[in-house]
Amino acid sequence: MTSILALAAKEFRDGLRNKWVAGATMLLAALAFALTFVGSSPTGLLDVKPLAVTVVSVSSLTIFLVPLIALLIGYDAIVGEDERGCLLLLLTYPVTRLEIIVGKFLGHAAILAFATVIGYGAAGVAQAATGSADAESWRAFAALLLSSVLLGLAFLALAYLVSVSVAERSTAAGIAVGLWLLFVIIYDLALMGVLVASKGGIGADLFPSLLLLNPADAYRLFNLTAFENIRKLSGMAGLSAAAQFPPAILMLALIAWIGIPLTAAIAIFNRREA
Repeated sequence: MTSILALAAKEFRDGLRNKWVAGATMLLAALAFALTFVGSSPTGLLDVKPLAVTVVSVSSLTIFLVPLIALLIGYDAIVGEDERGCLLLLLTYPVTRLEIIVGKFLGHAAILAFATVIGYGAAGVAQAATGSADAESWRAFAALLLSSVLLGLAFLALAYLVSVSVAERSTAAGIAVGLWLLFVIIYDLALMGVLVASKGGIGADLFPSLLLLNPADAYRLFNLTAFENIRKLSGMAGLSAAAQFPPAILMLALIAWIGIPLTAAIAIFNRREA
């Protein structure tokens, strides 16, 4: 356990030196503030709570931005160390391969969680100063913070899986970008194309299950359908009726997207020659 914490602390310190923490936090905070104050301007006329608008806007932003940040943080976690010759040196120390993966992952996870919570939390603090949010909107915002961290960790786990599976950083970078395009853009377009081509023939039972095969879709469903005021504001009431997943199932789907790729990465790394 000591080795894991030491590796995690090293990765977090490296993130501070490389400006990852500051850069990601400032980017998320700036965009969250912009969406908060620009998006909430017409809410008085519509009798909509500004914090609910923030949740809808920020969740849409998160689907594009947080997965990309996570992939960029983790794609060279192992292959980069290997190319620099640091991995072979690290393996000479009394530390197991499992401890290396888990320690480095926790360090990168801390970077991602810190940037997400502080960046988005700043927008929530700004809303709190207005005193215009209700209890349900605050619960939705807290769920947004938690699920955003889980979404980032899911893509960080995918980045680690890529990093232990290839021999060059350039290959890992290309695959990481491809994964972002696949899950964030291509998957939903392909699913929509199948729906149109089949004229809805893929079935009401199969379609919701296909959404769970994409962590970004599980995240979207959780944040835009779990709370009544958010569901109405986002226009997701129809999809919520079709994809009747309890919030707990959607959260478990995100957790599975963390555990499965990370377990696969550990298994591959244990069989890999240094």
